[in-house]
Amino acid sequence: MSSLPAFDAHDPLGLDDLLGDEDRAVRDTVRSWAADRVLPYVADWYERGELPGIRELARELGSIGALGMSLTGYGCTGASAVQYGLACLELEAADSGIRSLVSVQGSLAMYAIHRFGSEEQKQRWLPSMAAGEVIGCFGLTEPDHGSDPGGMRTYAKRDGSDWVLTGRKMWITNGSVAGVAVVWARTDEGVRGFVVPTDTPGFSAPEIKHKLSLRASVTSELVLDEVRLPADAVLPEAQGLRGPLSCLSHARYGIVWGSMGAARTCFEAALSYATEREQFGKPLAAFQLTQAKLADMAVELHKGVLLAHHLGRRMDAGRLRPEQISFGKLNNTREAIEICRTARTVLGANGISLEYPVMRHSTNLESVLTYEGTVEMHQLVLGKALTGVDAFRG
Repeated sequence: MSSLPAFDAHDPLGLDDLLGDEDRAVRDTVRSWAADRVLPYVADWYERGELPGIRELARELGSIGALGMSLTGYGCTGASAVQYGLACLELEAADSGIRSLVSVQGSLAMYAIHRFGSEEQKQRWLPSMAAGEVIGCFGLTEPDHGSDPGGMRTYAKRDGSDWVLTGRKMWITNGSVAGVAVVWARTDEGVRGFVVPTDTPGFSAPEIKHKLSLRASVTSELVLDEVRLPADAVLPEAQGLRGPLSCLSHARYGIVWGSMGAARTCFEAALSYATEREQFGKPLAAFQLTQAKLADMAVELHKGVLLAHHLGRRMDAGRLRPEQISFGKLNNTREAIEICRTARTVLGANGISLEYPVMRHSTNLESVLTYEGTVEMHQLVLGKALTGVDAFRG
């Protein structure tokens, strides 16, 4: 009779057994890159509120196949959904801002062009975006319209064979460093998407300052002041809100994984701290209340990772519904932020110091909790699926 494997505090459910060799190779490559290029510097970037060298980082991410990695052709690696999820987890274990850079590039901007663009648009943009030579952004949210994109005011009107775009977008990751923006606007034909080179006259992207979350990330406003585009700038296969919402579903899937990366880092910081810090003559880990916190954090963390795996397998099988992505985003972001807050209590006053990763991840997750669908929006998506009643405007 073979002996049982040893219990692994970092993988208590043995979830590593779910991975194949290629899955592990992707995970280990991204983890190694993040350990070398992000972790030694990210606390300083966060404190300074900037992401220096973002273009170089993008090219490096392109070189390891992390940009648009679940897309096929045009220089993309064609990785599985699970492999993309593992990459998101490892990136966000370093910092949510780095995962956001990759998510917006691949799951929003590149995905929109790949899914809805013309062959000419794909050939022009996707290879350079996959290589990280061109950074992309995705303009949907507006200053007055976040959860209700149907109320957007950005408008595109025809002028001869051209389109002229006017409006503003807000909270746009990568905006001020992007070479191309996918912008959604109202038209007389309904909502349409446009591929906008950022050097087009009338386009500007002032960076948003004074953030207390996602500080190691570029966040901008997009201003479109009568931006004139040729007829072939429109995404031909996207009409109505189904286009941008399908892009958001793809990005939300990455968050299901990524949020567990932030949670994992905070759990591991709390576990390490509890075994080393002594109070009342013994390690914190020797106290029942501390063990209860660690046990609860571990349960929710690995349940969340297991949920992400399940959704990834369904996506790879072509069976993942948007409501199921909402299920994952709702659960994992809520549990991740609670894990980070609990970890902070284990570290005590040290938990607020940038010498430790906990407060940085906790404040980052305040953004992850609400972007690409707030808690309330995902509750209502599930509520509608469960009851058959649309309560969004109730």
